[in-house]
Amino acid sequence: MKIISIANQKGGCGKTTTAINLASALSQNGRKVLLIDLDPQAHASLGLDVESQDSIYNVISRLTPRKLKIENIIKRVADSFDIVPSNILVGTLEQELSDEIGRELKLSEILNPLRSQYDYILIDCPPSLGILTVNAIRVSNEMIIPVETSRFSMQGVDHLMDIVNLVKDRLNHVVSCRVLVTMFDSRLRHSFAMLSAFKERFKGLLFDTIVHINVKLKESAVMGKPVDAYDKYCRGSKDYNTLAKEIIFNDTPKELRKEEKATKVVKVEKVEKIQEVEAVETVEEIETAAEPTFQPMSTRMQELVAEQSKELFKTTFAIEAVNAKSVYVTGSFNDWSLDDSCRLQQVNGRWEVDLELKPGVYKYQFIVDGVWKEDSKNPRKERNSFGDINSLVEVKADESPATP
Repeated sequence: MKIISIANQKGGCGKTTTAINLASALSQNGRKVLLIDLDPQAHASLGLDVESQDSIYNVISRLTPRKLKIENIIKRVADSFDIVPSNILVGTLEQELSDEIGRELKLSEILNPLRSQYDYILIDCPPSLGILTVNAIRVSNEMIIPVETSRFSMQGVDHLMDIVNLVKDRLNHVVSCRVLVTMFDSRLRHSFAMLSAFKERFKGLLFDTIVHINVKLKESAVMGKPVDAYDKYCRGSKDYNTLAKEIIFNDTPKELRKEEKATKVVKVEKVEKIQEVEAVETVEEIETAAEPTFQPMSTRMQELVAEQSKELFKTTFAIEAVNAKSVYVTGSFNDWSLDDSCRLQQVNGRWEVDLELKPGVYKYQFIVDGVWKEDSKNPRKERNSFGDINSLVEVKADESPATP
């Protein structure tokens, strides 16, 4: 189980938007998630249309006439996604806790019973550097700092890092910090200039994923829904889904990453003759088998693989990106999802991958170090509803490999 605080004392940086939509995206990727609204403004609760007279105030406060356990106030948002709501009374905790011994450990104490019930606990921190934020940092394994591409945000990160270092020195608790670029406007040169400045200033701390500016993120909050429930295919939903996958991938031990995919990799020749079958075992199979053995596919399974292989045709996606660290391709052929099968491999500065696709016309974009890009060398394009450009590729039912 991992606890992640989402914090930035600067307003308007997408902190609560990130808390809501990252929690939802993690749950959509098979993780059980609890979102704790620790902000007295209760924007996360409001953004998920959760109303309750009880809040985390009733759990932490010693002065409340209605003392509750945290299990009593958890509200269900969706499958595998719960929230602990907030209200205006949470703001009084700063003063109430100021003279208490062990005030920095209050949140840690109430979260202990929940550690085995969730894969991720996300904390939407107040927009300040007070006792509540210190409590959140003290209980967390990691902190995500959402920033817009502005000089003021850069300064805000420095101030927050000072608090993290203070917690490390005074409370002997180490928290890893990651910086997430949000509200990125790809239409402005200034955005790219500031992005370069962030990469230079915070080397190794930036997420590969970048959250672009998208009106659907605001609309979904007004409707009281996560963006993936409001519009699954919008840019905002895709960005937060990519962020969730990046976090899950980074949290998975290297030796288990392939097994957790629980997939079977099958290589088949176009002439319907199976050349090689590589079975990738699941985590459960590895745990229960001391010496794994690979069973050959049944005759019927071989026939099905051969039949399906006749309908798929090799399509090569490629892009020139000499200084890139990671490149993916995603599109309508895979429901705009992101996984290792869509990761391009680098050869002398050129990134490419071969995908097996059925005949048809597909929309696609590249994701270069978290930035969505059209295929500049493909003249077939169309403008999408987000204001940017999708490239188009047509896969034809013939034996020749297709290229965009």
